[in-house]
Amino acid sequence: MSSKLLEGQVAIVTGAGRGIGREVALAMAKQGAAVLVNDVGAALSGAASGDSPAEEVVALIESEGGKAAVNTDSVSSWEGAQRIVNQARETFGRVDIIVNNAGILRDGIVHKMSPKDFEDVLAVHLFGSFYVSRAAAEIFREQNSGCFIHMTSSAGLIGNIGQANYMAAKMGIVGLSRALAQDLERYNIRSNCIAPFAKTRMTEGVNVPEDKKEARAQRIAGWRTDAVATLAVTLASDACKDVSGQIFGARGGEVFVFSQPRPVRSVHKEGGWTPELLGSVLPKFAPVFSPLSELTMTWDSVD
Repeated sequence: MSSKLLEGQVAIVTGAGRGIGREVALAMAKQGAAVLVNDVGAALSGAASGDSPAEEVVALIESEGGKAAVNTDSVSSWEGAQRIVNQARETFGRVDIIVNNAGILRDGIVHKMSPKDFEDVLAVHLFGSFYVSRAAAEIFREQNSGCFIHMTSSAGLIGNIGQANYMAAKMGIVGLSRALAQDLERYNIRSNCIAPFAKTRMTEGVNVPEDKKEARAQRIAGWRTDAVATLAVTLASDACKDVSGQIFGARGGEVFVFSQPRPVRSVHKEGGWTPELLGSVLPKFAPVFSPLSELTMTWDSVD
């Protein structure tokens, strides 16, 4: 009996040529999954680069005795997503795991951000996650099983200056994952998000004020892509067959679960409110307001 956690399963990992996607593809292959390695070979902005990182990942998987295939379609179109999913099924006979990891960055302060930069980021992150998930959902439903893993971000869950497009996309992915979990639960299909804390091209490309760059570099020095990959493999395994609709994070050796929006305080007035009276009450909710600060972990020390 094989001791590999994903033996006999087929995984699609988008944006798997570099960074987190690469580590997830390698980790899943090491645990016995056949992997469709999707990557268009683009620069961080989404522009064509001429590279073929997916081929390198596939070659590495095959050199270690695993099964893998290259796909270079873009997740940002419905047709591309269908080709990705169809190729995986035609090549390996089935599809069991979807890892929606592909993404680009087009940072800019919100009042200077172009509509195209906003739309392009959503097209890859959010629309791409929907397109690939939608293409796989019918297959998952037919076989009465399947696992979705989506990459969200603390930028979406908590915020980051100069990333309105990225924040909107990553928070949208949380809603998409929750919808998939609820709609498809009856078919034994689960869906979860990972908020990665890892040093990648994306984290290096984030706009950071000069006076905070050194502190940030020290903070992310221990963030490893393999820690995120380990979490992804675990969520895809049978050990987590009953885990769905959740948001997890991995930061070095630390793994955590994010809370999700729920009412935390309320006030009631029989007969309703006037704007004047309500205006005197709402500011009193300040102790439970979510802060705009960059603090992500409430247990981290603050200088």
